[in-house]
Amino acid sequence: MLTRENFRGIWAGVPVAWNDDESFDEKTYRKDIESCCAAGIPGIYTGGTTGEFYAQEFEEFCRITDATIAECKNAGVFVMIGCTSTYTGGVLRKASYAVERGADAIQIALPFWMSVPDDCVIQFFYDVSKAVGKTPVSIYCAGDRMKKNLSVALLKEINRKVPSVFHIKGINVPDEEKENACLELSKNFNIFVGEHLLSGLGRCGAAGSCSSLVYLNPFILLHMQQLLFEQNWSELDLWCEKLHLIIFEGLKTVIEKGCEDSAIDRLIGRSAGFLKTSLRCRKPYPFCTEKDLEEFRCWLGRNFPEFLNLNRKNGNKTD
Repeated sequence: MLTRENFRGIWAGVPVAWNDDESFDEKTYRKDIESCCAAGIPGIYTGGTTGEFYAQEFEEFCRITDATIAECKNAGVFVMIGCTSTYTGGVLRKASYAVERGADAIQIALPFWMSVPDDCVIQFFYDVSKAVGKTPVSIYCAGDRMKKNLSVALLKEINRKVPSVFHIKGINVPDEEKENACLELSKNFNIFVGEHLLSGLGRCGAAGSCSSLVYLNPFILLHMQQLLFEQNWSELDLWCEKLHLIIFEGLKTVIEKGCEDSAIDRLIGRSAGFLKTSLRCRKPYPFCTEKDLEEFRCWLGRNFPEFLNLNRKNGNKTD
């Protein structure tokens, strides 16, 4: 069972593989999950933005959930299923299904189509927790996609009234406030942050990341996980600086083209060949091209070739 002691580390947020006709490519998807498990990644997650929860019907959600849980259980790896919806009933339907199938945790963002008052926010998380029993609930703080920002005070009140909610993905405060918010929230929550923030916010209690860069090169990211656990901040700083450059310089061109989240994560996963998923996202959302993929590979080769080397099964060098 996931607890505050073991719900940590570098988890893989895996994109769903689609065929050219946008149907679910289950065979490829299962192989990608299997590869993540075999690499030693401690937890697998889908059903967030990377997993395109917003572009699936319930029947497809069930097939994807079944495949994800089956592969993770076969490998003995923790699995979290995103169950976000625009209303409570939709969340409960997904969450109940995921827990029945064996999910170790569920993750949900606050329903986002209209703003939700504070008392309704707390009731929402109470209703979800009641439906899933002792299964841990993770809050996806989804930034500017939300109509309502969950403040530090409100998050702490949610945890006080609904103790099974003890995990957060992301911190929605200005950059200059992130360290203080992380210090305060880590008293009650395990906090997952962006991979490039692991060193700075790890010092403030961050416990891990729902990661896409982990499938750029899992061996390097799992080495960073160990550095986080050991609080080896000096070496972790160096790796986080590299990840920052990869995100904000290496991916700049595709971001400027309008590609986001799942589109970029597919590009990352394919760059060193670790994932086999297609580059395709579901319409109408844009996705990267084979040319974008080749250009990103060339950029990595010029700047950080170690990330393209999947044969080096350690990350103990930063040069």
